[in-house]
Amino acid sequence: MSVAVPTSTSSADRPSPPAAPRATRPWPFHLFVALMALALGGYVVSRLWRDPYRHAIADNVGDQAFFEWVLSYGVHLLHHGGDPFFTDLMNVPDGVNLAANTSITVYAILFAPLTMLAGPQVTFLAVLTLNLAGSAYAWFLFFNRFVTAHRGAAALAGFFCGFAPGFVAHANGHLNWTSGWIAPLVLWRLLKMRDTSRWLRNGLILGVTLAVGFSIAAEGLFFTALAGGVFVIAWALSPVNRSEAREALGRFAAGLGVTAVVAGALLAYPLYMHFAGPQTFKGTGFNQRHYSEDLLSFFAFADRSLAAGAGLGNELAANRTEETSFFGLPLLVLLTACLVMLWRSADDRRRSVLRALMIVGGLFFLISLGPRLRVAGAESDIPLLYALLQHVPLFDSALPARYALVLVGVFGVILAMATERMLGSGAPRPLFAVGLVVALLPIFPLPLVHRERSPEPRFIADGTWERYVTEGGVISALPFAANVAADGQRWQAYTMARGGPEFRIPDGYFLGPDAEGAEGKGRIGALPRATDWLFLRAALYGYLADLDNADRATARADFQRWGVEALFLPDVITGPEGPLFRSAVETTATDLLGPPERVDDVLVWRIRPGVDPVDRP
Repeated sequence: MSVAVPTSTSSADRPSPPAAPRATRPWPFHLFVALMALALGGYVVSRLWRDPYRHAIADNVGDQAFFEWVLSYGVHLLHHGGDPFFTDLMNVPDGVNLAANTSITVYAILFAPLTMLAGPQVTFLAVLTLNLAGSAYAWFLFFNRFVTAHRGAAALAGFFCGFAPGFVAHANGHLNWTSGWIAPLVLWRLLKMRDTSRWLRNGLILGVTLAVGFSIAAEGLFFTALAGGVFVIAWALSPVNRSEAREALGRFAAGLGVTAVVAGALLAYPLYMHFAGPQTFKGTGFNQRHYSEDLLSFFAFADRSLAAGAGLGNELAANRTEETSFFGLPLLVLLTACLVMLWRSADDRRRSVLRALMIVGGLFFLISLGPRLRVAGAESDIPLLYALLQHVPLFDSALPARYALVLVGVFGVILAMATERMLGSGAPRPLFAVGLVVALLPIFPLPLVHRERSPEPRFIADGTWERYVTEGGVISALPFAANVAADGQRWQAYTMARGGPEFRIPDGYFLGPDAEGAEGKGRIGALPRATDWLFLRAALYGYLADLDNADRATARADFQRWGVEALFLPDVITGPEGPLFRSAVETTATDLLGPPERVDDVLVWRIRPGVDPVDRP
């Protein structure tokens, strides 16, 4: 099913013949597009590349630390074996269900050699850069294959999709959501399923593609599959396509059956772990009403855009990473004009494609608004479509605002079609060219903002920590690892990346259940206990608690539960907005545990389970 125009099954992946002869050697142009995509991806991440080991993404230090941990876990799997979808290395003693988190398993294994050689900091930036570049290039290939024979139009639309404001926003820490190449790849294989003469092979390939996509970006794969299914159904129900759809239905369904078998076999264990494994949970750890699109956000500009750099920014998103729409008014006006122009000049078959696109775009637009209409930051009492979906399985695990990312692909198709029509004939179209500049220039991306984070202590880098913990034992930095104090998780990750001895940690930044011993709703991080909250409160707010022997008894019980053998405090500790209150943490630890010993560049407190901390008169 070609998006541009229906074709015979023998040429199901080819667009309509171009008006002018195509170049016989397209690869130089393809290479040029790939290099330009890589250059633009490097530009977006450039400030982080200046010092990968000290620079962190300013708007999402915690998520960067989590993904660095996951990349290091790939090295652990290769060196020590283990379960790719469950770990007891953090959140001791309960562990973490990685299948229910964004564990990017394929990346972790594939890039393990680079992680061992250069560290997860470099691997994180490499994957982030390649994700952005690969997304633009994959969309270019998809558009050139299925939408337009005009390579310039395909490239323009591909770059729009790869570097759309929503995906640049997710470059603030999300290796899963920047994997935008998954969507065009899955859609490519879905449209190839119309070649019913090869239904078995196509079903096998699509099944493997879905398994790979699930292991990298399960939420994005769900959106892609849902959008693809809605498009196919809407296209097939159009009167002009019904006979063709009816003829292809049998083998198309058979191919999808093969896909289900292959994907089901490959994903049987991770799906079991995701939905029924230990430490799983229902829903998500985030407030879905908070992470819904504001109606005005579609007309606004994202933080990392030229328009925002010129002073046209806003505060309509839940945070900088979730600016998932933010297309800007000029682009929406241009796309509306393009859609009207395409509709008026289209025949019935082309209109069936445009109608299906509009249905997909309208549906995902409504879902992205969440359960209640929000305008200019104020939530109304008007219920929307998502109010009916928010408790439905799969929908309950996704954030509504992210559904707006599907509009990027819909807009890309319209942009490619319109650009081919306006520029493909060779006649000058200055008004359209001006419209493109006015619409696309304001959303051109700016480089990600970075901030300094604390360097790895020599105590960890030199392996001195091994003298203070038994093999596979538990040791923790202070404060205990959390999304707002991720240093402790980073030190463990960097140790894993070297492939040698490892230690385990309490707490950590992950998604888990909000209740012990039974499946609960999702929450961020471990269930808080009195002792870890004591240190975190000191680090975040500089708060000094007035400790007594009851607090020390509670700490003994907590240390016993975790099996902690030692605690250490580096010279610098950092959080999401810079340095934390280190002196308050040191004072709290000393009051609780007594004087520390200075080792390399950290303070160390040894813990004797069941004995420390000692009550004081």
